[in-house]
Amino acid sequence: MTGEGWSTTQIAAALYPFGAGAAAVNVFFASLIFSWVGGPVATTSWSVGLGCVLALPATWYFARHIRRLMDAADADQQKTGA
Repeated sequence: MTGEGWSTTQIAAALYPFGAGAAAVNVFFASLIFSWVGGPVATTSWSVGLGCVLALPATWYFARHIRRLMDAADADQQKTGA
């Protein structure tokens, strides 16, 4: 890591609300699919709560990926001298 720009933690903190929202929607839709075989449909609060928990590792790994892309772009820029 070059140390320039945002850290992985800062990127994860900025993206977490979006990851939590996406995870909550996915949890709810997964419970709807599960209901086809007799399972319960998740309530809104269960979907949001589980989505917030599932979003932690997902957002962290995505932030690491973004940080690596930023580092690769910086390295390419330094190579070309632009």
